[in-house]
Amino acid sequence: MTIWIIFALMTGAAVMAVLLPLSRRKPAEAGSAAEGERLFYEDQIKELDRDRARGLITETELRAAKAEAARRLIRATSQTREPTETVDEPALRRRRAASAVALSSVPLLALAVYGAYGSPHLPAQPLSARLEQTIDPRNLDIAEAVARIETHLAQDPDDGRGWDVLGPVYMRQGRFEDAARAYANALRLLGEDPARLANLGEALVNAESGIVKAQARQAFERALALDEDHPKARFYLAQAAEQEGDVAAARVAYEEIVRRSPPNAPWLGVVNERLAAVGGTPAEPRAPFASAPGSETGAALAALPEADRLAAIGGMVEGLAARLKEDGGTAEEWVRLLRSYAVLGDRERAQVALADARAALGNDPEARAALEAAAVEMGLGPAAPAQ
Repeated sequence: MTIWIIFALMTGAAVMAVLLPLSRRKPAEAGSAAEGERLFYEDQIKELDRDRARGLITETELRAAKAEAARRLIRATSQTREPTETVDEPALRRRRAASAVALSSVPLLALAVYGAYGSPHLPAQPLSARLEQTIDPRNLDIAEAVARIETHLAQDPDDGRGWDVLGPVYMRQGRFEDAARAYANALRLLGEDPARLANLGEALVNAESGIVKAQARQAFERALALDEDHPKARFYLAQAAEQEGDVAAARVAYEEIVRRSPPNAPWLGVVNERLAAVGGTPAEPRAPFASAPGSETGAALAALPEADRLAAIGGMVEGLAARLKEDGGTAEEWVRLLRSYAVLGDRERAQVALADARAALGNDPEARAALEAAAVEMGLGPAAPAQ
């Protein structure tokens, strides 16, 4: 309301600045002419006195000439003043009437236009309220979700979960320095975690154009201290050995990653390429979802015939999908379901699950951003466009 009062005062001031001169009385234009007439006849009288002093005229002629000059001066002055009084007053009244009409018609016209085309009954919508409005999850763009999280973090920089979500999104956008900063803040606020440490190291490596420097190496070593099987940390430390020219150590490190990784792990293709580059022998591909070390369920599945194993895996995935669709779940659970469909090669069901996940997580911009980043990573298409 205050802003509209200010606008009204500014409009009134502008109108008054334009119309006020019109309401003032104009100075008499004939004033200068009357003054000239007076000076002329005064000079004429002085000239008559000089003529009398030189004896050119008599005293009688002097008095007669002065009387005539005085009469002409009075007549000229009266003729100049009368038109000013009869012309200026009506003109002044007309200008004042025009000013009054303009001063009243401008705001009335503005109100009429606003009443016809505006929305006077629409409630106020402050910026903060508009930003907090719930958005249809189907129309939430990943860039918009990131912007909302960044706005939130600008107001609450100690929200570790927000930084944890932004890290992978920044990585997908190629904003590696921002990603490193996000992971560092998440580690500071949420504590050390193998995945966060490895992600911090990866962001630092990408920010250095693929070179594993000391700070990144420290992050990977701390990740392995917490989880000795962490594949990302092991991979980048193997790359560090390769970059330093220690080919034998790099080969051993790549072979160790292959040995410790579950079958058909998504990173094995890259690891086998690097293993071959340093003179190692790439591992033979193994059946999907074969046993991981210490996994009784995986061992049981691996013992089944191929067709039965795939049917059992499909049943497990469908059970997860049904539970998530009915009861909902976290972003991590939805991403796990998407990865399962991706491994099975069922892109159609992955797209359906992605749509369900977007609807379920639509009110949580942080979870939605993590989901969209994972979907892009798995090649399930860009984020849902804003309509």
